[in-house]
Amino acid sequence: WHSECFLCSKCSRSLVDRPFATKNDLVICTDCYCNEYSAKCHACLSTIMPGTKKMEHKGNSWHEKCFVCNFCQEPIGTNSFVKKDGKNYCMSCYEKQFALQCVHCMKPITAGGVSYRDQPWHKECFVCNGCKMQLAGQRFTSRDDLAYCLECFCNLFAKTCAYCTTPISGLGGSKYISFEDRQWHNDCFNCQKCDVSLVGRGFLTFKQDILCPDCGKDV
Repeated sequence: WHSECFLCSKCSRSLVDRPFATKNDLVICTDCYCNEYSAKCHACLSTIMPGTKKMEHKGNSWHEKCFVCNFCQEPIGTNSFVKKDGKNYCMSCYEKQFALQCVHCMKPITAGGVSYRDQPWHKECFVCNGCKMQLAGQRFTSRDDLAYCLECFCNLFAKTCAYCTTPISGLGGSKYISFEDRQWHNDCFNCQKCDVSLVGRGFLTFKQDILCPDCGKDV
């Protein structure tokens, strides 16, 4: 070029003894190049100059000093963060401001929580009040607002079958027979002599035995 012809293709300023860049075979001064082609900071909206350290996330760019937590204003850098309503939060501030707190340990629930009686719990905190087994994903029931696995509930609170002496849970729609102060599983409510089922039928009692009408004739 003649020195008088070596000009920025955008602003026509002389590029003699000045830094410049090229784009599509055009020579451009660094100011014009940055204004047109360099990324703009998502926070301060000014140009991120070539060679300046920048942070990028999902198509947006920031000056390193502008990429800060919206609450504490500390630089996020390469640390983990959460985006909420278009704003960035460091993990510590996000947990303090937005995360649900476990009703048991009162610490933030960041992942894997469960809800019981409209209250949030960590999975590891939501356990059987008897054996302390985790209840998340398991069948359970409650008594006096305390949660129990089915095994503990039956062992602690269920009535005992007068015939087989195992617990009668009454859970899940299971049926049982109750007469005076005794209870039986449906399958156990049989005549003591002939073993015929007495469910839905008349029966007699003799001492501790229950008998069908036919066997009761012989008593």
